[in-house]
Amino acid sequence: MSSLNDTKFNPAVFLLTGIPGQEDVYLWISIPFCLTYVISIVGNSVILFVIKTDPSLHEPMYIFLSMLAITDLSLSIATIPTILGIYLFNSREISLNACFTQLFFIHSLSFIESSVLLLMAFDRFVAICNPLRYASILTPPRIAKMGLVFVLRGLAVVFPGPFLLKRFQYCRANVLSHSYCLHQEVMKMACSDITVNSIYGLFIIVSTVGLDSLLILLSYVMILKTVLSIASHAKRARALNTCVSHLCAVLLFYTPMIGLSVIYRFGKGSSPLLQILLGYIYLLVPPLMNPMVYSVKSKHLRARIMRAFVK
Repeated sequence: MSSLNDTKFNPAVFLLTGIPGQEDVYLWISIPFCLTYVISIVGNSVILFVIKTDPSLHEPMYIFLSMLAITDLSLSIATIPTILGIYLFNSREISLNACFTQLFFIHSLSFIESSVLLLMAFDRFVAICNPLRYASILTPPRIAKMGLVFVLRGLAVVFPGPFLLKRFQYCRANVLSHSYCLHQEVMKMACSDITVNSIYGLFIIVSTVGLDSLLILLSYVMILKTVLSIASHAKRARALNTCVSHLCAVLLFYTPMIGLSVIYRFGKGSSPLLQILLGYIYLLVPPLMNPMVYSVKSKHLRARIMRAFVK
């Protein structure tokens, strides 16, 4: 009897979910997912390879871009096993420890990506608002220190999460609504009081993504103020053009993340399919699109990529 109760209250596994009702065509659905992962991994690897091997790209803007590529690459690797496992092999089970590990990496890397986007906004702010001091402000040692601080911040704020979830007993249905684990979803499976986890989740969102997005907005307000003070229309356009790639990356990252957070907290009657699609967009689209956006918008980077693979 005790064994039955333990099984009921402490399920050994969670069950992940693909796209409900489409199980018969999972193999076909796996094709775009496989292509997305291949393009993401190859695209970000190419960006890293070209920046590392070309000394002319060892500048702050491209160093920050390499940080973004590493984060996107890691985020793709963190979700590959479960997403492709479902669609290729119909493997839905994930142990509690594996689930907690995955959500730790997904959330940590998401917060690190938010920090990298903030650093890239700071790079554009210094380049446009204080160009004469650009090289003296963004020195390689200073960039390395800023990157390390934000990586440690991303890891530190998420570190308590798995331990807070581990203390729970799980007595509700163990079926998750995504193909991967997220803190806000796993905690709802618990039969214990989740107030501490809810407050903790809200705190880290506000102190990381909320703060980063506010500072990015402030950076662009200052950039716009500086650009509008430039007399030459051509110079104004050229200055704003250097920000387009970063603005695209910001929109690609924050829009689905905010949408997903709003749905989880306030959209109880929302369509489950909308949640699933937003979840995929949030995790898969930025790593897929960022290399393309930067390669298209940066003539210097595009030329170096072509030269590296055509010669």
